[in-house]
Amino acid sequence: MAQPTAEVRDARRRLRQLRASLHRVERAAAERAIVNALGRLHLFRRGARVALYLPMRGEVDLRPAVDAAWQRGTAVYMPRIVNRRRARMTFAAWTPDGPHRRNVYGIEEPALGAGRLEARLLDAVVLPVVGFDRRGNRLGMGAGYYDRALRRRLDRARRWQRPRLVGVAFACQELPSIPASPWDVPLDFIVTERGVLVPERRSHRSAEP
Repeated sequence: MAQPTAEVRDARRRLRQLRASLHRVERAAAERAIVNALGRLHLFRRGARVALYLPMRGEVDLRPAVDAAWQRGTAVYMPRIVNRRRARMTFAAWTPDGPHRRNVYGIEEPALGAGRLEARLLDAVVLPVVGFDRRGNRLGMGAGYYDRALRRRLDRARRWQRPRLVGVAFACQELPSIPASPWDVPLDFIVTERGVLVPERRSHRSAEP
């Protein structure tokens, strides 16, 4: 997530307006393609632990992916805000009949009774982005929830960098370049309706998580 300069704020506002302006037919087709592309990453498999999200206005709707994950025996987790003032969140189990609540942004999330899991124990985190570039840098909403929750990924001494981070967006949200800050956690994959993008900084690696 880039520094909150006037240029960054303008880009964030413009991209949010752009994705919100997508025609419902175009949006529905794009979301189907994105869910299918996520399936090709083999994130949803028996025994895997994957964090997804429920959309705010304009974000890619991944609720069909939640159903697909459950059908394949994947344990699904969702973000849960634990401290808004400090922009801190955790991940908690999400089941059809589990305890749910509305957070301060009006988004449904696991309630306090749901089992929590540290991010490092997840196999993958699928997160929405406002903007992205081909180096895996992302522009978020500006609060920094994901960066704080995933900061252990910045520890280069760790041999196994878990969880894999998969950004989800519409193709129109791509930017030529996003200036990264030292605390920014880069994406491993970016999924749009055009397919799976492997950031250029790690293009020599396999596209399998």
